Amino acid sequence: MTDKIAIIGFGNIANAIITPLLEKNLIQPENVYCVVKSKKSLENIRKNYKHNINVYESSSKDSNKIWDCQVKLLSVKPQHFKDIIEPDILKTKDNLLVSILAGISIESLTQKFPNHKIARVVTNIPITVGKGLTGIACGENLTKDEKQVTKNLFENSSKVYEFSEDYLDIFLALTSSGPAIIALIIEALSDGGLSGGLPKNLSEELAMEMILGTICLIKEKKITTSELKNLVTSPGGTTISALRVLEKKSIRSALIESIVSACNRSKEFS
Repeated sequence: MTDKIAIIGFGNIANAIITPLLEKNLIQPENVYCVVKSKKSLENIRKNYKHNINVYESSSKDSNKIWDCQVKLLSVKPQHFKDIIEPDILKTKDNLLVSILAGISIESLTQKFPNHKIARVVTNIPITVGKGLTGIACGENLTKDEKQVTKNLFENSSKVYEFSEDYLDIFLALTSSGPAIIALIIEALSDGGLSGGLPKNLSEELAMEMILGTICLIKEKKITTSELKNLVTSPGGTTISALRVLEKKSIRSALIESIVSACNRSKEFS
């Protein structure tokens, strides 16, 4: 895949990206160079991370070793973006920087890292259980091999989509903000079950299993959402009664507007 890789920031998402690569021997621990902001983070990785990777505190001299790696994964918190300084002289000329920072455009990344080719990536929290959705937009000067390296980083923990940068904000809104919206829906549905007398834990479990089963039905039977709705909605029945309440409360419009709002907020960070 790549000989060496540098990880700038090692939070949950970076962990989810790198760990499957190590477990499948696609890269060796001694070829992973990680730099973190605090001594606490460094000690936590050294003590608890199951792979013996190279890890340095950002204030140490050894942290400069990351710049010797041709491929770098930028995964710091957005507020620390300004603290990352590219050296004036790099030992390699063909440098690839893959950024998973929300809202930071390829143009901004190119200005910040002029000696790197840039791939901007949006991924979501289910990547931490190997069920992520990842959108990739590559700078114009990336080679075919560099694009493949970028995809390889994510394809072991997520489903990968490649498209123009224009789509990344709405992709982020739908796939990265979406899990919080789904969590809210699960919570609300389970509270509905609670109101009807079900124990809270059971009600929440039933809501989640119902959603999983519904998704499997739609995908396996290859039916549309409208077709599924018609399957379970009978004249004067319980389902149409429930749907009528949701339409009265403008739930459909609220969900649409929530995604549009998240998309617009993402554009503000660019």
